[in-house]
Amino acid sequence: MVDLRSDTVTMPTDSMREAMTTAEVGDDVYEEDPSVNELEALTATMLGKQAALFTVSGTMGNLVSLLTHTHMLRAAEIISEASSHIFLNEVAGAATLGGIQIRPIQGTKGIMSISDISNAVRDENIHCPETKLICVENTHNEAGGVVQPLSYLGQLREFADSKSIQIHIDGARVFNAAVALGVDIKEISCYADSLSVCLSKGLSAPVGAMICGTDEFIRLARRYRKMLGGGMRQAGILAAAGIKALLEMPQRLIEDHQNARVIAEGLSELPGIVIDLSTVETNIIRYRFNQSGKGIEFRQAMAASGFIFNGNDSGGRIVTHVGVTEQHAKQLLTAAKQILH
Repeated sequence: MVDLRSDTVTMPTDSMREAMTTAEVGDDVYEEDPSVNELEALTATMLGKQAALFTVSGTMGNLVSLLTHTHMLRAAEIISEASSHIFLNEVAGAATLGGIQIRPIQGTKGIMSISDISNAVRDENIHCPETKLICVENTHNEAGGVVQPLSYLGQLREFADSKSIQIHIDGARVFNAAVALGVDIKEISCYADSLSVCLSKGLSAPVGAMICGTDEFIRLARRYRKMLGGGMRQAGILAAAGIKALLEMPQRLIEDHQNARVIAEGLSELPGIVIDLSTVETNIIRYRFNQSGKGIEFRQAMAASGFIFNGNDSGGRIVTHVGVTEQHAKQLLTAAKQILH
C-alpha cells in the first residue's frame, strides 16, 4: 500500500535510527541534553536566528509562539488566513489556552492581501482587542502547498514594521518552500520574528518541531513550552533524528515536488477530475470532482489498487514524500486511468 495521506507518514531513515541508538542525552528541562542543545543550535544557525527551541509538534510550536508573542495578554488578537492550519486545525488552542482571538482573512490561494491585512488591524479603541501578530503559513496546506513569494513577504514585513506588529511564519513545510524558490531558507526566515519548522513531515524525523526567534523570545517560549507539558527530559534520543533530518533531508525534497507534478498533470487530463495546476508548487495536490460523491468512490477504488489518500465526497488531497517514488507516481496514474476511463 502506497500511503499518500500526508508527509507525516514518513519513516525515520536508517541513519536517524542509528543516531538515536547512540545519542548522548541529559535532562533537557535543565538544558543539559547535549543532543537537544546541538539540534537547537543547528536550527538557529540554518535559519539565521539567535536561538531555537525543540517542541513535541508543529501545533505545540505554533501555540508556544502565539503565547510568547502575546505574553498571554487576554483579548489579544492575531491575524491569520481563513484556511490556515492555525485557524482550522489546531483545536482552538490559541483561544482556549491563550485567550487569543484569531481574526481570519480570506486569501487568494492562501495569500492574504496587504490591503486586507491593513483593514483588519485594529485601531486604538476601548471596544476592540489589540492586534499583536500576523501569522503566515508557508507552504500553505489547504491552498495546495502554495509558496509565499519573497516579494510578498518583504511587503508584509514593511507593513508590519510600520504598525509595530510582529510576524510568525507557520513553516511546517518551509523547507519545501525554500526548495521550490531555489533559495537558502534564511531568505524566507529573515522576514519573520518567529518561525516554526516541522521535522516529522517531509524531513522524515519520527517526532518534533522547532521554533526560532531571538534569544529573549526563546527564553520566554521555553517557559510556555513547560506550561503546556512540553518539558521533555532525555529528549536527545529524538533530537538525534532531528539533526539528521536537517542535515540530510532538505536537498531531496525536490524529488517530492517532481513526483507531485507528474501526478497532478496526469490526473488533470482524466475526465471528471479538476486540479488547479498553478497551485502545485511543492508536494501537495488538491483535486476535486464536479460530481457529488465521486470523491469517495474514487478513493475506494484507488485504495483497492494500492494507493490511499485523504478526502471527502467531492475531492481530496494527495501528498508525496520520501516513501513515494517516481515509479509509484506512474503506477498511480495507470490505476487512476483505469478507474476514470
